[in-house]
Amino acid sequence: MPDNQQRFTPRPYQTEAIQALAAGWEGDNSRLAVVLPTGAGKTVVFANLISGMLNQLNGRRALVIAHSKELIDQAAEKIRAVRPDLRVGIVKAQYNDHHDVDVIVASIQTLAVERRRKAIQDIGLIIVDECHHAAARTYMETLEHFGAWRGVPVAGFTATMTRQGGGLAEVWEEVVFTLDILDMIRDGYLVDVTGKRVVVEGLNLDKVKTRNGDLADGQLGQALDDSGAADVVADAYKEFAADRPGVVFTPTVATAQTMADAFNEAGITAATIWGDMPKEARQTALKWYENGDVQVLTNCMVLTEGFDAPWTSCVVIARPTKSPGLYCQMVGRGLRLHDGKQNALVLDVLGASTRHKLASIVDLTGKDVSAPKEGQSLGEASDEDDLAAAALGEVEWEDVNLFHESPVRWLQTDAGLWFIPLKASTYLFLIRGIEPGAYRLRYHDPAQGVLAPGVDNEYPLAEAMAWQESRARQLVLPAFFERAARHRDRAPSAKQRALCRYKRVLVPAGSTAGEVSDLIDIYEASQALRSYTPAAVAA
Repeated sequence: MPDNQQRFTPRPYQTEAIQALAAGWEGDNSRLAVVLPTGAGKTVVFANLISGMLNQLNGRRALVIAHSKELIDQAAEKIRAVRPDLRVGIVKAQYNDHHDVDVIVASIQTLAVERRRKAIQDIGLIIVDECHHAAARTYMETLEHFGAWRGVPVAGFTATMTRQGGGLAEVWEEVVFTLDILDMIRDGYLVDVTGKRVVVEGLNLDKVKTRNGDLADGQLGQALDDSGAADVVADAYKEFAADRPGVVFTPTVATAQTMADAFNEAGITAATIWGDMPKEARQTALKWYENGDVQVLTNCMVLTEGFDAPWTSCVVIARPTKSPGLYCQMVGRGLRLHDGKQNALVLDVLGASTRHKLASIVDLTGKDVSAPKEGQSLGEASDEDDLAAAALGEVEWEDVNLFHESPVRWLQTDAGLWFIPLKASTYLFLIRGIEPGAYRLRYHDPAQGVLAPGVDNEYPLAEAMAWQESRARQLVLPAFFERAARHRDRAPSAKQRALCRYKRVLVPAGSTAGEVSDLIDIYEASQALRSYTPAAVAA
């Protein structure tokens, strides 16, 4: 037990997540979420969370809800390893071990059956694994049954709080803790990652329709197969990742099998995993991969969750996606630490695309990072951005007071861009000019994008601010941009709070309506102006 305790001692960020949940439950909200990247050890977090709360539950138990066999078995096994003092039972299919236990790990499919969930009594804490699924009807009914809307504390854990069908804001009232992949890389908890584009000639993604917010699986699979993508991917793997164990994500089972065939023909041993695969065959293929008998696993989107193979050091995205959340889930399979593993490589399979904005390596982080150069890792690209920002720091510290002392509501995006919010996603903002200490004027219109004035001059900061403040007064009423507007001292409205929950904007206790309005404007402007940085210069 001492070895286990040493191995599973919570990392600092895991302790912070537990503390954030505890603090959140002391407020008005009971349904709270935590976003942790793949490899961050979410099971360690909720195992320690459960153990720390049992004394407060007065004999009631914790219920952990998962949606797949792998996740259920992994959660139960890890909880026992992290906290050997906890009695853990499993409820799924023919298993019904919920008596005389502290923790019940149950499948959502079993809990969807009314008589099965009614048999489980005395639940005082609910944990939802992969909680981005929780807007589904089965989850909603199950959570309601166990008191999620009647004050029972609920904690959701996920690597990405996105769901193609929406509706998550109805379940999760607040995201109380978020950890960025880039922070984990910098702190040494994940390996750094480099991306490589694998362009398939003849793959026209513009012909693939969008369904539920992403490229349609069937059409995408057909386009990949018709273009001969499998041979191109196998050749690229042989060239750039010949010594790496890896996983390949594809949109269809047929494409996964075609990919495996191409890899084997290229001399790289590969096997295929898919959802309806017989249990024994699936376990055999996974064991082959674990033992090194096959170098690559191809799969039809079944290894995005519950797949723990830290030796994986290459991920092939042969399922181009518009979803940053899905992209993070796929790439996350290759970022875990492992003995002898130095880094991870992502091979992005791409074709011609002018109408689809596809996720890429920069979407792994919520920070504003320049696209890595050829051969440059995500961490290296971020470090280079930091050095560039530091070089501007001597000028910037003198400028900050000008913004804060102005009667106009100047705010700053996550990337450090100063802007004046007007209305309906309309902003006036500044970008740095070519001359030191000089700035240019820019206007963001939601329909037309970013516009420059007809005569694009550079001005000293005080003069640039005066131009933008004067223009703000011409475009909207003072109440939209003045710091002293009367409505800003009121309590936040229900609409403001709901919008913050939906957008996962954290609102500190005691915030005024004006302060909440600033948080919303900063969030929305950071998204709208993401391609601009303080140092951006007009072409």
